[in-house]
Amino acid sequence: MVSTDRRTGRISQLVADLPPSGIRRFFDLVEQTEGVISLGVGEPDFATPWTFSTAAITALEVGRTNYTSNLGLLSLRKGIAAHLDRRYGVTYDPRGEVLVTVGVSEALDLACRSILDPGDEVIIIEPCFVSYGATVKLAYGVPVAVSTHAEDHFVPRIEAIEAAISPRTRAFLVSTPSNPTGAVIGRQRLLEINELAAQHDLLVISDEIYDRLSYGPEGHTCFASLPGARERTILLNGFSKAYAMTGWRIGYACAPGDIIGAMNKVHQYSMMCASIISQEAALEALKRGERHVQDMVKAYNQRRRMVVDGFNRIGLTCFEPRGAFYTFPCIESTGLDEETFCERLLNEQKVATVPGSAFGACGAGHIRATYAASMEQLREALARIERFVQSL
Repeated sequence: MVSTDRRTGRISQLVADLPPSGIRRFFDLVEQTEGVISLGVGEPDFATPWTFSTAAITALEVGRTNYTSNLGLLSLRKGIAAHLDRRYGVTYDPRGEVLVTVGVSEALDLACRSILDPGDEVIIIEPCFVSYGATVKLAYGVPVAVSTHAEDHFVPRIEAIEAAISPRTRAFLVSTPSNPTGAVIGRQRLLEINELAAQHDLLVISDEIYDRLSYGPEGHTCFASLPGARERTILLNGFSKAYAMTGWRIGYACAPGDIIGAMNKVHQYSMMCASIISQEAALEALKRGERHVQDMVKAYNQRRRMVVDGFNRIGLTCFEPRGAFYTFPCIESTGLDEETFCERLLNEQKVATVPGSAFGACGAGHIRATYAASMEQLREALARIERFVQSL
């Protein structure tokens, strides 16, 4: 007897049901339009500092083009562990608690695939990076969104997080500073989240890729450094943002040995290891990159203030982001929804931004605009946006 249960399509139903990235359509439109000022791409406009590139070139010249350990170069893992200890006072064993990955995106994928069973829930704070929900789903988990709002500076309310916990909850996914809003969750709120995690025996996946891009007086709080948090935290970070190394694709995860061991098991079958050339550049960044990081942070901070002031002057209310390199102004005063606003702004004034709803339903009525562009470009972009708003 022939089974009637077999599906007829060639594509996995799980993948077929995934919505496309809400930001890709606007990137495609930008490529089709000449003279665009893009405030849509979330990457530094700085080139990788030459000393980092020189380390990679030297590796090529001496023939260091081999595989590394699945975990990554031990020298790089030692450098990452020392960096975290020095900055945040949290200690990891580089031999079994640090994993070098192909960007933070792979680290998040490995974390989800390593800790989730089908149907397990992960609480995600929205608006958030577009891959969070999809990555959880691809690991057969269930993303559960907790909305944040401008009146709270997009910081989650602890009662909203607690209300989202169910018997199927496995983990919190926390990101601070935040993409797309630039929000920073302060230490006190993180302590409250940590307490909830302890009460309910939950893991915390903490994406801290923007940790160095923090502008408020409080600075960045590493989640794993909170009392008792290290043993239930999967700390994700990398070199893309603060070191202007997006194309090098080097991230890392730090966690207790059993979790890193599980992540490495998946990693060895999927990626095997990160590029040794990129790892050599990342090691150089840790050794001699601090001056470059400070210079870039100073430049971003100047741009941040100008862009926030500009949006508020134009009439697009914009709270002050305390981290990353994004603004998240409200465009409701224009009478347009965020999709229409972004499309018309691109077509009429050739400025590319991203609809806030691409990052979760609570992002409706907002747009994401990065200030990772030159001051000249930002001034011209603001002038064009003002002309567009006035034309309405």
